[in-house]
Amino acid sequence: MYEALTAMDPATLNFTEGGLFVLNITISIIMFGVALEIKLVHFRDLLSRPRPVLAGVLSQFLLLPAVTFLLIMVFWKNMTVGVAMGMILVASCPGGNVSNFISTLAKGNPALSVSLTAIATISAIFMTPLNFMIWGSLYDLLGPWSNNELLQELRIDPVAMFKIVFILLGVPIVLGMLTNHFLPRFTEFAKKPIRIFSIIFFMGMLGIMFANNYDHFIQHILWILLIVFIHNGIAISSGYGLASVFRLNAQNRKTVAIETGIQNSALGLVLIFNPAIFPQHLALGGMAIVVAWWGIWHILAGLSVATIWRRVS
Repeated sequence: MYEALTAMDPATLNFTEGGLFVLNITISIIMFGVALEIKLVHFRDLLSRPRPVLAGVLSQFLLLPAVTFLLIMVFWKNMTVGVAMGMILVASCPGGNVSNFISTLAKGNPALSVSLTAIATISAIFMTPLNFMIWGSLYDLLGPWSNNELLQELRIDPVAMFKIVFILLGVPIVLGMLTNHFLPRFTEFAKKPIRIFSIIFFMGMLGIMFANNYDHFIQHILWILLIVFIHNGIAISSGYGLASVFRLNAQNRKTVAIETGIQNSALGLVLIFNPAIFPQHLALGGMAIVVAWWGIWHILAGLSVATIWRRVS
């Protein structure tokens, strides 16, 4: 497996500056759409019902990065540096924008899902750079590839990443919340079309990226499928398990599991292809392919799990 993946890290993906600009616009629209559903009442939930919200936040920003790191260390002989760092980056991102829909489909708790999305999205401005720095540094310190060229150069300035994440998340969120507050009629009219458009547009971007890098994806698709399948399965399972430890009811357990398993891979891709954070001369192929496939797989996995839970509940 390791031999098969070694050719993936140095792969140079076909992704232009124009593509990055479109992806930046896409993530901004996605975040604006998410913010249209954020209200101050969602943050009051921290006081009114802290246990489910606390379980969800801990699951996303503490448990998922930790179990991701353990998974990487267990299989370090079969995992390249680029793939490992891609997994850490995905685990550092907040929940994805389709989690609310999937929670509703699974007969979860829509109100809790929206609250967790709101809190996680705001928290990600700080927690995404912090988590990537902490777990990436631990991998550099404890992992087997400390002399790897990619690790030596991949020392990300968390302040620089914070600035980019703040622009990508913070600005659209503020605009979306202000729109929600001052233009409630427009918000009700626009939030569903924007959500649908952003999902379709992002999937379209992934499709174009796949087509432009067909040879790279096909060459490594078997192992990437396996890695992302295991990683995503652990994410959903760990979220459900932590919710059980917190003694949440079945509806809330499903919601926390989905929020943990649906990650904002669009943000991850934007960060990878941003030269202000990741120098583009680095071997980022493994990172990009892992994050891109997450963007496809987590929706398929989420819909599949939601359909099963909907039928058995």
